[in-house]
Amino acid sequence: MRKLLLASAATMGALLVTVGGAQAQPVTQPAPGTVAVHLNGYLQFAIGDLGSSYSDVAGNKLNPVTTNGDARLYAGFDAESLNGIDYGAQIELRTTTSNAGQSVGSNTTSSAGTSSMYVKRAYGYLGTQQAGFVRLGQTDSAFSLLQTGVLEGFGDGSQWNIDGGILQTSPVVPSTFAYADTSKLYATDKIVYLSPTIDGFSMGVGFEPSSNGLKEGTANCAQATLNDCSSISSSASTLSLTQRKNTIDAAVMYSRNFGGFATKANFGILNAAPVNYTGPAAEVTSAAGVVEATGSAAAPYGVKEMTVYQAGAQTSYAGLTLGASVKWGAVNNGYTFVQKGARNGVAYIVNGTYVVGPYVLGASFFDQQAAGNYVAGSNSYARTQTQYGVATGVNYVIGKDLSLFAQYMYGQIHQPTTLATARTNLQMQIVETGATFKW
Repeated sequence: MRKLLLASAATMGALLVTVGGAQAQPVTQPAPGTVAVHLNGYLQFAIGDLGSSYSDVAGNKLNPVTTNGDARLYAGFDAESLNGIDYGAQIELRTTTSNAGQSVGSNTTSSAGTSSMYVKRAYGYLGTQQAGFVRLGQTDSAFSLLQTGVLEGFGDGSQWNIDGGILQTSPVVPSTFAYADTSKLYATDKIVYLSPTIDGFSMGVGFEPSSNGLKEGTANCAQATLNDCSSISSSASTLSLTQRKNTIDAAVMYSRNFGGFATKANFGILNAAPVNYTGPAAEVTSAAGVVEATGSAAAPYGVKEMTVYQAGAQTSYAGLTLGASVKWGAVNNGYTFVQKGARNGVAYIVNGTYVVGPYVLGASFFDQQAAGNYVAGSNSYARTQTQYGVATGVNYVIGKDLSLFAQYMYGQIHQPTTLATARTNLQMQIVETGATFKW
């Protein structure tokens, strides 16, 4: 029995190695006065049969059998000074997406496809195991790192968290905030402090001045017209639902083993202000020179501050792990702002995994209610959009660097609408199998 439990622990460890978002520091523990350089990687391939209601919308046709995957490189170093301070840096590179029907890098037309790598995470850290660690750069913060109750270590390792997984954004893929480990939150520059664990308690806090990442914010701006750059400011004619400023998050986690049950629980909060235009309203002038409107339809309403709370818990015993997490507050799909006059959002997820020898079985269900496409002052969409999704998967772990998987997923988006060109219900399902390589 002990050998079986040890094998199960090794199996789960092989699935959960995520160098880019790992909480523990450093990745590799070097000897004092030395530097350890590492180049880790991740490659995933999958083939599946995908069905979607998008296939018959606006003349679209979806090829049901498709392949997909992802590739990432994790480069960095870890070091320890002679007086015992750990420090280092981590950069995560990923592949971009390309257009359908053309191989990546095809040169037939400028829009046939793209082939490039981009930076997803890039941060440095310093500290000690006794005093805690400070992270600087494009990185996960406490709200993500101390999340508990969200179990993604089965199947393709992402399920409905579309942040780089087998599913990318499309009109029929649910956009949920049930997962805190999303690039909407971690692919931005910030300062983060993570405490050591004391009597089972650990905490963290982060500050993000803006929602820009490295070298972002001025790519499309001429120096003489910086105020018109949508990357760093809002304008009189548009209202940004994605641009944040002064984001502060904090979380606390408690871990304890109760009679063989390894249990974790957490609570966190995230608050961010929108970048709102406060100057004169823009004027819309007709061909005859008559001023017809000022500002945009959304401008009179503005948006609420984004305030999101989360609470979660999970427990493990003899290879079985059960977890649940709930998030609620003034937030819309994909961690975007909610207009004043629109409803707040709430999402929960329940999930479980069972590890026995080299096999991992897992299942999850999430449900979310949010404003969705609703616009304050408009009757085009109902006030509430409901999204939910189920995922089940099984893995066979061949070794610490290779896992084979199969999974099934079904998701739905529902929001009544009066628009003839929009759909009230969107569904998708996928059956897929593949392999994940990690090194």
